[in-house]
Amino acid sequence: MKLLEGIKLGKQLLKNSMVMAAMTRSRASINGVVGDSTVLYYTQRASAGLIVSEAINISEQAIGSPLTPGLYTKEQIAAWKKVTDAVHEKGGVIYAQLWHTGRVAHAVDRNGAMPVAPSAIAITGVQHFTSQGMKDYETPCELTNVAIKQIVKDYGQAAKNAIEAGFDGVELHGANGYLPNQFLAESSNQRTDEYGGSIENRCRFVVEVMQELINTIGGDKVGIKISPLHPYAGIVLDDPTATFTYLINELNKLNFAFVELMKKNPMFPLLPHYPKNDEIELFGKLIKQPLIAGTAYNKDTAEAELNKGIAKLVAFGSLFLANPDLPKRFELNAALNQPDRATMFGGGDKGYIDYPFLAYAQNKF
Repeated sequence: MKLLEGIKLGKQLLKNSMVMAAMTRSRASINGVVGDSTVLYYTQRASAGLIVSEAINISEQAIGSPLTPGLYTKEQIAAWKKVTDAVHEKGGVIYAQLWHTGRVAHAVDRNGAMPVAPSAIAITGVQHFTSQGMKDYETPCELTNVAIKQIVKDYGQAAKNAIEAGFDGVELHGANGYLPNQFLAESSNQRTDEYGGSIENRCRFVVEVMQELINTIGGDKVGIKISPLHPYAGIVLDDPTATFTYLINELNKLNFAFVELMKKNPMFPLLPHYPKNDEIELFGKLIKQPLIAGTAYNKDTAEAELNKGIAKLVAFGSLFLANPDLPKRFELNAALNQPDRATMFGGGDKGYIDYPFLAYAQNKF
């Protein structure tokens, strides 16, 4: 089974080709510090070839949702060091996913500070989850050119902090409607300076951040996640094929570890003017870096994807959430635990670290 075959990614030799996808769990403290349960949560899942952490705020400005972790204070860094040490003790590899939410945020969870974005355009038609319940999105403050360049530096500092915290590398969260994705889309970026207008300008921020990460910690420790056709958080591109073809060609000029390509989520209808092509076929073939395919894969569809030869690894989200020993379950063709969606975001240990292992593994963790 290709899923269970080892593979080299960057300078890391992974034990299999299964990636635990980043999943927000909202179990950090109000100060963005993860605790002992988070240490156990990731350690339980160290049999993944690669763990990508839940999205981690790169700065106080980056915060979008309550009880999400950070990587910009000494306390936060020290807490993550406990996680990475425990994962490494179990032979695991773990990358930090670097997160700036941009306009996908609300002032109530930002000490009253308004969200920021490429342009002062609010998300409409949906509400945001906050510590005070669901609220309408606010109109974000448009970032100045100087502020944009500072955020690029913030990503670099967060990458340094990730290495200090013991992470094996970082992944830029460039998907799902967050700040890098906001720069790419005309629906959220109507700037007229060097960061808006043309495809080249709208892609500039992502390319600059990737270059900053590579320069700071080395390309062998850097990846990026993109979601070309996912309309979450009001993201609409006039021509996603042209935009992401250009972006991928620019990324191809850089030397880094991988691209994670998130396919369109079945929960969201495809926008009428978007291509109906399979994203791995449409965009994956253009990518020169090792490709991780993601979104709604199961054992059979993942194995079939790897057999096509375009993707080298497959990411699993809720399956890893509910099955800490997922590779072993695939190997034995064992039954899978079903995820409890009521406990996915926030709460305590229930639905977090209490999913059962197969009988063979009960005493391993």
